[in-house]
Amino acid sequence: MAFQDSPLTITSVRHWLIYIPFEHPIVWGSGKRPGSTRLVVEITTASGIKGYGETIALLDFVPAVFEKVVAPLLMGRNAADVERFHRHVLGAGYYHHQRAAVMAMAAAEMAMWDAVGRHAQLPLHALWGGAYRNEIELSAYLFVADPTGCAEMASRFLDQGYTTFKLKIGHDFQSDIKLVEAVRRTIGDAIPLRADVNGAWTPGTAKRLLERLKPYDLAYIEQPLVLHDLIGHAELRKVQTTPVALDESAYTQGDVGNIVRMSAADVILLDPHEEGGLWHCLKSAAIAEAAGLPVTLHSGGELGLSQAAYLHLAASIPNMSIAIDTEYYYHSTDIITEAHVIRNGRLPVPTGPGLGVTPDLDRLESLRTTKVIGAYLDPDRPGWFAEKPKY
Repeated sequence: MAFQDSPLTITSVRHWLIYIPFEHPIVWGSGKRPGSTRLVVEITTASGIKGYGETIALLDFVPAVFEKVVAPLLMGRNAADVERFHRHVLGAGYYHHQRAAVMAMAAAEMAMWDAVGRHAQLPLHALWGGAYRNEIELSAYLFVADPTGCAEMASRFLDQGYTTFKLKIGHDFQSDIKLVEAVRRTIGDAIPLRADVNGAWTPGTAKRLLERLKPYDLAYIEQPLVLHDLIGHAELRKVQTTPVALDESAYTQGDVGNIVRMSAADVILLDPHEEGGLWHCLKSAAIAEAAGLPVTLHSGGELGLSQAAYLHLAASIPNMSIAIDTEYYYHSTDIITEAHVIRNGRLPVPTGPGLGVTPDLDRLESLRTTKVIGAYLDPDRPGWFAEKPKY
């Protein structure tokens, strides 16, 4: 069958830039985030099948790169052509600027996979080796800078049945200790507790604080140093016992390869939006698997489409053996017709074709926005900005 005559040839592309507020703003070391701005993509194939994808849109370059580079490269392409599509976008000048392209291409690539799965009448995990697991554990994600309020939120998650917790720190030396202590006291000693610094520590601070935090038995410390300091992370692993996880350092497949080569992490957080797609997320997980490293998924405010994609990834990646991050429960609404229902901190893997969920097109239209509402500043603190490293 000729390429242009395939039933999977993409004949039209449209997209929505949307905004959904959180039920309450979330606070982290790099700012305050009131909600999620997301880019949602629809492709239609020659056979009439539609595929949908979603990506994070924290910064203004995401919709711009999608409209000017990604969307034109989708037209006339076979929806199964995900590898060449990814490399084509990079070849359009983004080999040198991968971090400016990966998020924009991720929504398109997800829509391509969704269309292929719908065409084959198979869920995505079936296209990637099958369901290694059928239920996915989610972490309870804490974004409160006040120890009392953070402990109260942890208690609510505990009552809902969550069995892994993650805490944002990276505010200042003393509050980091107080926040970890408050959450550990609330959830008890047996439940895994992660802490995410977002690159706010210097190497010296990392050594001092991890020594002070040792009694609280962190499952891992995430991104303690600035993202480019792989040598520093490798050295930090050698001088203390808390496992080191990397997220911002692991955006692309090349990043993951360098982390493994330099022995810079014990755990790697992946994100298909930051890898440039689901396929590259799978490939990065395989790099980590070959090195004996567990992986999990970073959360940037996924709505129903991306949350479904996360479940398929977690189902099919053997070394995604620990709870994945999510912010799904913070949103006030969703963009799919039947929202995901979390029970005891877990979600079942969708079994329908493609992503296994259906977008609510009317709701997408009602949520349209013309601007990206970011997460890296705080309107309540004019003139403030995050410093990396900070202390």
